[in-house]
Amino acid sequence: LPYRIAMSKKPKIRAIAICLFRNGDRILANQGYNRSAQRHFCRPLGGGIDFGETSEAAVIREIQEELGAELVRPKFLGVLESIFVYNDAPGHELVFVYDGQFADAALYNQPVIRAVEGDRTFEARWYALEDLKSGEIRLVPEGLWTLL
Repeated sequence: LPYRIAMSKKPKIRAIAICLFRNGDRILANQGYNRSAQRHFCRPLGGGIDFGETSEAAVIREIQEELGAELVRPKFLGVLESIFVYNDAPGHELVFVYDGQFADAALYNQPVIRAVEGDRTFEARWYALEDLKSGEIRLVPEGLWTLL
């Protein structure tokens, strides 16, 4: 019975907010690997928007939670709709994209910034836009280049 209930759940569209931190010709992103596509990707940092929370408040909160850093002067760039398959599971997100700056300028000199999401730790790195354009590591969500 629990399996039938889980299978009958209608998939949901997830609203997220991400921030493009620019450092010259580089942006800060987290690299991952998608088994479905059998390739690496990178995505700017951010995460889910909670019910009753604005996308701007969400991106500020997510950066604080993940990096322990203060995001200042967030500037709304646009919304992207992302429909994808990640590790064999379908996904659908509305992605609110912001540009912003760190209050602590020292973070721009760190090649790697440790990040935490729940009980998982990961590393955010500065990626040269030119390297990302080569396509070896795919920049997601799809359409993000239009806002860069």
